[in-house]
Amino acid sequence: MTDEKRTDSGMRNVYALGTVSFFTDVSSEMVFSVLPSYIVQVLGASKTELGLIEGIAEASSNILRMASGYISDWIGRRKLLVLVGYGVSTVAKPLFALASSWTDALVVRLTERVGKAIRTAPRDSLLSASVSGGKLGKAFGLHRTLDQAGAIVGPLLAALLLPLLSFGGLFYFSLLPAFIALLILIFFVQETTAPRAGGTLLANIREAANADFLRFLSVAALFSVGAYDYSFVLVFAGEAGVSNEYVPLVYMLINLLTVMIAIPIGIASDKLGRERMLAVGYGLLAATNAVMLFPSGGIVKALIASCAFGLYLGAVETVQRAVIPRYVDARLRGTAYGVYYLTIGVFYLVANTSVGLLWDNLGSAAAFTYSLGTSVAACLLMILLSSKRGAKP
Repeated sequence: MTDEKRTDSGMRNVYALGTVSFFTDVSSEMVFSVLPSYIVQVLGASKTELGLIEGIAEASSNILRMASGYISDWIGRRKLLVLVGYGVSTVAKPLFALASSWTDALVVRLTERVGKAIRTAPRDSLLSASVSGGKLGKAFGLHRTLDQAGAIVGPLLAALLLPLLSFGGLFYFSLLPAFIALLILIFFVQETTAPRAGGTLLANIREAANADFLRFLSVAALFSVGAYDYSFVLVFAGEAGVSNEYVPLVYMLINLLTVMIAIPIGIASDKLGRERMLAVGYGLLAATNAVMLFPSGGIVKALIASCAFGLYLGAVETVQRAVIPRYVDARLRGTAYGVYYLTIGVFYLVANTSVGLLWDNLGSAAAFTYSLGTSVAACLLMILLSSKRGAKP
């Protein structure tokens, strides 16, 4: 098969996986756009407990991605694990309607994140195997764009349906687009084969974790220790004066900016260097914090910060995943993505717990100052790493 035909076929796979993510995110984000308000206002959780829910759920998800990544390398197949992961998440989300306390919400959130854990590393490996190395930024940018397009439609649907269905009805309605995603995955996503990595988990981790990869992970970990969840931006918007029925629209705004930047920064990372563009993404979170620390502004300040946060998400979540294949052999990509997600997940738990504690005890300014410090430091170190690695994708 020629490279041109392989690229055409591979991009069809990228489009198919992106469409799966689109419908999954329509389902997920109509739930997640109202979930912080539901947890804090209906279930009576504090901001610290909200931070614990998001931190524990995401950290657990990222830790479990290690296992799914290794298994996909060991069997040399990706699609089955991707399907199982999407299936678990689909079943879990409506269960938020049955929660009576924040601990119940934590259990459901954990279950939903387990599904994401099962699918993510194999899916990223499937994506990276579908196209040539020089197109990885574009491929991940396209996937991220389709993914986040669903994250625009989801909150919009939530804003329209919440007055009609209430929280519980909205959670049940999320099943419909999720089932569409599963059908597309079954019938349109093609499997890709890879050389099987037959070593043990620890052996594969040791081989994947070369010195250059560890340096990259160290900088990503520093950034992640202050990179809080979108939930805090929505809570900030609510405290700035945005009413509950419009909070999903703030989340839609975040996702709109994520869509707008994903493909351009993915293409730029192919041409100018991925570490360089990742430093830009880190700088965008620093800018978000700086805006929220501004002493006045109210709703306008919250909207500007939401835009900056959306640009940061689109940049970092596109480029950071596209960087990984540069550091590891193709047969160990699932393991490498697992190591990456494990690292990010542990520090993500620290970030969300720390931000929640600082906000509850010292106020929002202390929380955002903490995040500002870590994001600026990581940005400077990524610029240094970029100068050492050069601009080659």
